[in-house]
Amino acid sequence: MKSVCVFCGSSTGTDPVYADAARRMGETIVKRDLTLVYGGGRIGLMGEIARAVLKDGGRVIGVIPEALLRKELAYDDLTELHVVRTMHERKQMMADLADGFVAMPGGYGTFEEFCEVLTWAQLGIHGKPCALLNVNRYYDGMLALFDHAVAEGFVRTLHRAMVLAESDPDALLNAMERYAPPAVEKWLDASRT
Repeated sequence: MKSVCVFCGSSTGTDPVYADAARRMGETIVKRDLTLVYGGGRIGLMGEIARAVLKDGGRVIGVIPEALLRKELAYDDLTELHVVRTMHERKQMMADLADGFVAMPGGYGTFEEFCEVLTWAQLGIHGKPCALLNVNRYYDGMLALFDHAVAEGFVRTLHRAMVLAESDPDALLNAMERYAPPAVEKWLDASRT
């Protein structure tokens, strides 16, 4: 793994533990000589992680759509900043540039970005690790939902195991480096449709 895409909030949240975790994640990325790929903003957790990587001499690639240049206050001092037309182009470019994906705490956009790359992995579009940095148990509810989807027959156990989760950046990146994607097979049962 040479680069990691981090999805995270354009807010820092209500607890300082989230900004601290973003800075620790940035420091860990640099320590492992990885490139950070992210949404290109300079506010919220996005700004915290980018500043931490840049401060320690790391490489940061931002991808931001034109419509969010002002709202997310694009970070101009990145190694590379790509301005794209749409959110779809943003997500595709980030996916193309990254060797793995991490969702830190965030809102709807973070959830959607993570679930999209996870779905792509389930479909065999890519074999890259998809991980949640479960800071302050932020993603416990989402993990419980995924488990419920397995229990109710909407997600296979094989695919649930594709979601890596840790509360510590080092442990999470270790799990991502060890990740081997499952063999993709047809999971729909035509007799049940």
